[in-house]
Amino acid sequence: MTEVTQAPDVRTYPLGKSRPPLAVADLPEPEEVFGVRRLGLPQLFKYALGPSLIALGISIGSGEWLLGPQAVGQFGFVGVGWVILISAVLQTFYNVESSRYVMATGEAPVVGWGRVPPGYLLWVPVAVFLVIFAFIAGGWAASAGQGLYALVHGEVPPAGAEEPRLWAIALLALVFLMTAAARRISRTLELANWVMVGTILLALLVITLLVVPGSLWWEGIRGFVTPAAPPEGITATQLGGLAGFTALASGLNWYVMGHYRDKGYGMGYRTGYISGLRGDRRELLANGVTFPDDAANAGRWKRWYRLLLTDMWGIFFVGAMLGMLLPTILMAQAVELSGETPTTATVPTFVAAALEAEYGRGMFYLMLVVGVLILFSTQLGIFEGMVRVTTDAAHATSPRLRRLLEGDPRRFYYPFMLLLLGIIAVVLHLALPVSLVQWSANMSNLGALIFPFMLIYLNRRLPRAARPRWWHHVLLVINVIFFGFFFVNFIADFIGDPLVTF
Repeated sequence: MTEVTQAPDVRTYPLGKSRPPLAVADLPEPEEVFGVRRLGLPQLFKYALGPSLIALGISIGSGEWLLGPQAVGQFGFVGVGWVILISAVLQTFYNVESSRYVMATGEAPVVGWGRVPPGYLLWVPVAVFLVIFAFIAGGWAASAGQGLYALVHGEVPPAGAEEPRLWAIALLALVFLMTAAARRISRTLELANWVMVGTILLALLVITLLVVPGSLWWEGIRGFVTPAAPPEGITATQLGGLAGFTALASGLNWYVMGHYRDKGYGMGYRTGYISGLRGDRRELLANGVTFPDDAANAGRWKRWYRLLLTDMWGIFFVGAMLGMLLPTILMAQAVELSGETPTTATVPTFVAAALEAEYGRGMFYLMLVVGVLILFSTQLGIFEGMVRVTTDAAHATSPRLRRLLEGDPRRFYYPFMLLLLGIIAVVLHLALPVSLVQWSANMSNLGALIFPFMLIYLNRRLPRAARPRWWHHVLLVINVIFFGFFFVNFIADFIGDPLVTF
């Protein structure tokens, strides 16, 4: 990729409150950003698509491998599958709207929230707190540790074993080493997820075709597209967790969308990125840049927006639905074979143990490898995402910190990552992995009560070519109603009795 430059345009574009006006420069052409003469199909996959893979790597994890299969294993497809489909559609649309702001301004969403009244002193700390509070529980890390323990020892870990937690901490350290060895952190995450997500989906497809009968495939697909009430007996916490972590993290999905800035999408090309320790560039603008309202830039915007839709609906949505369908029908087959149902303690390794009895030791290890890859891809994205959001927020809002860092955000990024690693190492000892994941997922639903309204405020004020249509706002409000309902019901269930029982 060519060096990022900011055009010497003295105009500014005011947006929101408490943050400086945006600088103004022309949108780049995609070919300029990706360093190609023509953006054909090969170049599209090689250079342009990718940020959605980081989100997909997180997506095919806590919801798809743990909560979805657990719910299907206990309650069947009907009612559960419909919640999954609605959640995936709404979240993909929400991702697009969050990324719209990133492309139009070159600012990560956590920085953009600071433009919403009353200003950054409220919303930036609140946003960082909600992301860390939702994911600090470390259920995704603990579950990966359980899978790795089983892979090493050839058996499911005993209840309360310490070694799976040590493996979880080791995998967190591996994330630190991967980002430290990167030249460009987002690109390293993309390449890792191309490999992991591709391997996961291919392996799951082959295994599922081999072991799951056609009738169960049809039952699973029918469950996704059949409108139905939630099944009797499922709790508000289970259903809210399933809705929250299907696809990604409901109201907190925006924490991953800053990768479009680092990829150079739209005005992200003008604002820079966070480089790894091996990277030789430190530039990351503290304030965003937008484009003038003219015909040339409107035409470029349409091209960028089509790329975003292709990345999100063509890769993220399709991958998320496959990532939920394949593990859930595998789980249904495992329940059929074993005659048992998964519990909160056994779900990370339930399928591997059930298929071993029918297909031998090789299948046990293969399923464990797939499970570890799934949960590690989630771990990689979530852990790095918490560090990234905090770094972006601190770097953009504190001139004093930027002076202390000498303009190099890496001097904050890596020490904070080590601090967070230590905190998660303590927290993941506090509960069973799936219980931690359910808590995180319901905390994600809290974000759905807040951030869609903030997106409406920001996106309505973008340059005309980038502004959403009225029905986009309606769909954002539907996000609030859908995920917000599950959060309110979760809180009512937590403190007493749920508002709605199933």
